[in-house]
Amino acid sequence: MAKVRFFGEIPHNPPGTVYQNRIQMNAAGVHMPTQAGISGTPREGADSVVISGGYKDDIDQGDVIIYTGHGGRDDRWRHIADQELTKGNLALVRSQLEGLPVRVIRGADRRNPYAPASGYRYDGLFRVESHWREVEEGGFQIWRFRLVRETASSISVPSVPETTGIERGNRIPSRTTVTTQRVIRDTALARELKQRYDHSCQICGLRISTPSGSYAEAAHIRPLGSPHNGPDTASNILCLCPNHHTMFDLGVFSINDDLSLVGLHGTLSILPGHAIDTAHLAYHRQHFYEELDRIVDQTIGLPVSDDRSR
Repeated sequence: MAKVRFFGEIPHNPPGTVYQNRIQMNAAGVHMPTQAGISGTPREGADSVVISGGYKDDIDQGDVIIYTGHGGRDDRWRHIADQELTKGNLALVRSQLEGLPVRVIRGADRRNPYAPASGYRYDGLFRVESHWREVEEGGFQIWRFRLVRETASSISVPSVPETTGIERGNRIPSRTTVTTQRVIRDTALARELKQRYDHSCQICGLRISTPSGSYAEAAHIRPLGSPHNGPDTASNILCLCPNHHTMFDLGVFSINDDLSLVGLHGTLSILPGHAIDTAHLAYHRQHFYEELDRIVDQTIGLPVSDDRSR
């Protein structure tokens, strides 16, 4: 009988628990695959990942991990093809979209100061903050995921059968304190830019009025956090409605240098004096925009069997 996928901490397996091998992790329910580095399906999301030095593109900063997706490698760990946004990679995107916690397990790696000396260690819950694509040194496309530590306390989202009727859901939702590291943004600059556009979206023109005043969001074209390290300047900020902000961050559309939209019809509205740096637009197109018809539909929920070392 297949194990039920569980999102969150596994009882009796607190952060810091060490396992000799993947078989022990499987038995504990901490990481179910005995080979794959990503546990999950595109339909359900990813419940756990293993980082163990197999990918030189991984960056481990302790509370922030830049995690490389799976695929595109041969038996000798050489890149021979582009990675695709399918299977385990798409499972991590689903966790980002649904806000699901991901268990991070570190394997022994003498090059990583955060890794255990031997075996595998469960190091707590992380969230998938963002994903994008890059071209690695050999010229092949890879997918990257920014994982940010959530909290050392238990956050669990159990997988339960679907029910019908109005009683579905939690009568008393659980609460937890979450501590995360975030880049400090220049809120005064963002506020000034939104006021300049009268809180109207530069894509659709929508202006959201509330009893407390108008609402819009400041969207950074090139993200501020590592490894993107975009600047917090007006040339890197757009005034968007919540819908187009989310769509922009998730790569549903992007913007050409002439301010025409790619992925959507239309042109970015721009006021005199608000100069957008085209280098930031090019960065977004290269790293975040993905034509939807290039993404294979992986919603049937097939299990991940790929070893992330390939």
